[in-house]
Amino acid sequence: MGFPAHKAGLKQIEKTAKVIAAQLIENTFDWPNYLGPTAGLNRVGTDLSTQIEAFQIHFFQLRESSSQPASVRTTWAKAYAPYLRKLSALAAQHPSFSLPEAIYATVQGTQANSRSRQICCTALDAFAAFLNISLPTPLKSFWGNYGNSKTQIRILPTDEDILSAYKRIPNPAWQFVYGIMATYGLRNHEVFFCDYAMLTSGDEEAAIEVLETTKTGQHEVWPLYSEWIEAFSLRKVNLPNLNTDLTQTTLQLVGQQVSLQFKRYGIPFAPYDLRHAWAVRTVLMGLPDTVSARMMGHSVVHLPSLDQPPRPKRCCQSCTGKKLTLLWS
Repeated sequence: MGFPAHKAGLKQIEKTAKVIAAQLIENTFDWPNYLGPTAGLNRVGTDLSTQIEAFQIHFFQLRESSSQPASVRTTWAKAYAPYLRKLSALAAQHPSFSLPEAIYATVQGTQANSRSRQICCTALDAFAAFLNISLPTPLKSFWGNYGNSKTQIRILPTDEDILSAYKRIPNPAWQFVYGIMATYGLRNHEVFFCDYAMLTSGDEEAAIEVLETTKTGQHEVWPLYSEWIEAFSLRKVNLPNLNTDLTQTTLQLVGQQVSLQFKRYGIPFAPYDLRHAWAVRTVLMGLPDTVSARMMGHSVVHLPSLDQPPRPKRCCQSCTGKKLTLLWS
């Protein structure tokens, strides 16, 4: 049981023994509650906040050796913590609910056939699995039919649109951010986590290195188009003064600052559209899909050739392929 061998510990052992005796009579005793890493988390008297705290520790420990710390923190903050907070709030409002009932109610409290419903199901399913809780109805059955058909077609900016919008930005530091994203297809936060040595040294290839601390780890990126390096004055690094200390902030919060500035300056498209436009540019220029996907920090799924009939395909596991459908049409 793990209880200390003193007077208070013996009292707790006696109390637990009575609970186990009752469970045996009711045929509800379950060994996983007393064995393995989650032993004790389902016992009578263990509150939900303790269970969630243990799950959070497990979540980070499971990924600490295989993923980037900043990416893991962002995943937890965006995809797990919000739905576990919803679960806690709902359980507090309905103390008579069992944990499976509270989990189902939390899932059903999200919008049907939505991305948030899928993420909620994924997060709470992982939480239930961690606690060895058997859910009578699998949460995946609540996903609905959300998918690519539910997403909006993304209208990408043309090269002329990109060059024109650059002139709307009065701040040189944010001009640099815009120009780097357009020329190298970077994610919002990646601009602040790059090695620009080759670019600033005057190297002809002018590749930049996205650092290990980013969402998908270290990778090199080439400029497309290379002439935009001069058009956007990118040889001299001039970044805005943002807090990029990942012990105090997250990649998500850094990226949100970029989106806010785009809106502030009236840029008529989202920052991520610059990345998608860069991806289309690689196809137009005949860059091998393995190379372009690697430069975007993606794993590769082979592209069809451009002389094939238009078919929605994914260039890699993180893209919807709508940019390619748009290109072929």
